[in-house]
Amino acid sequence: MSFRAALAVARAPVDLARLPTDATPGFAGDKAAGQQALAAIGTELADLQERLFAEGRSGTESAPGRSVLLVLQGMDTSGKGGTLRGAVGLIDPQGVRITSFKAPTEEERSHDFLWRIRRGLPGPGIVGVFDRSHYEDVLIHRVRALASPEEIERRYGAINDFEAELAEAGTTVLKVMLHISAAEQRERLLARLDDPTKHWKYNPGDVDERELWPAYREAYEVALERTSTATAPWHVVPADRKWYRNLAVANLLLETLRGIDPQWPLADFDVEGERRRLLDQPEIA
Repeated sequence: MSFRAALAVARAPVDLARLPTDATPGFAGDKAAGQQALAAIGTELADLQERLFAEGRSGTESAPGRSVLLVLQGMDTSGKGGTLRGAVGLIDPQGVRITSFKAPTEEERSHDFLWRIRRGLPGPGIVGVFDRSHYEDVLIHRVRALASPEEIERRYGAINDFEAELAEAGTTVLKVMLHISAAEQRERLLARLDDPTKHWKYNPGDVDERELWPAYREAYEVALERTSTATAPWHVVPADRKWYRNLAVANLLLETLRGIDPQWPLADFDVEGERRRLLDQPEIA
C-alpha cells in the first residue's frame, strides 16, 4: 500500500481521537529500518525534483507551469521544522521555496485571507512548502472566535475553490496534518525547558493553547472533513515518532512527484552542432 493510500483522510466523519499518533501506517519496520528506508529514497526523490525544476526553467509546452505545494499543519511541537530538515531536506534547496505564515500584518489583514497566501505560491518547477498556511484562518480563527461562524463557513468553500484553481493551473497540492498527542507535546515542551539551547523555541503561550486542545482537535476535524477533496486530499501523519513522520512525508512527496512524472526538457539548440563548435575551438591557455 502506498503512503498516500495509507494516510489519506476518510471523507467523513473524521475522528482524530481514534487515529493513533504513534502508529506507522504503510511501514512495518522499526526506527533503524525507517531511517534506512528514508535514506534509500533520497536519490529518486532528488532526481524527480531536479526534473521538475528543469522543466520549470525551460517552460516546456507539454507541461507549462507545473509545481508542487506541500502544506504542513499541526499543533505546536508536531515537527514542521523537523520535517523540513528530515524530509524536504533531501531535495536541492534551489528548487524549494519555504514560506512560514505568522500572525498577519496590518496590511495583510486589510485584504482577504487568501491574499497573502497567493503571494507565497511556488513558481514553475518549484516545490513550495507552507509552514502553516491558509488553514490557520479556519483553525485559530474558529477556536479563538476571531471571525464569525458565517465567515469561517465561507472560508471552507473559498479554500476548496482556491485549491481547485491551483490544480487547474498546474500546481499539485499535497496537504499534510502532523498528528501529535497531547502527552507527546508535553514531553517535547518539557525537553525544551530542560535544554538551555532550546529555550528560544519555547513559547509560554503554548501552555495556554494546550488548554484549548479539544477545541483545536474539533477545528481540525471539521477542516479535514470540509476541505479534503479529490483535487487536494488531506493526509494525516502520526507524528509522535519523528523518524516515521519524516519517512511518511518524504514518501508522500516522492509519490506525488512520481504522479507528476516530470521529464528532462529537450534541448532547444543543435546538440551536435554545439559539440562540433566546442571540439573545433582552439585550446585556451
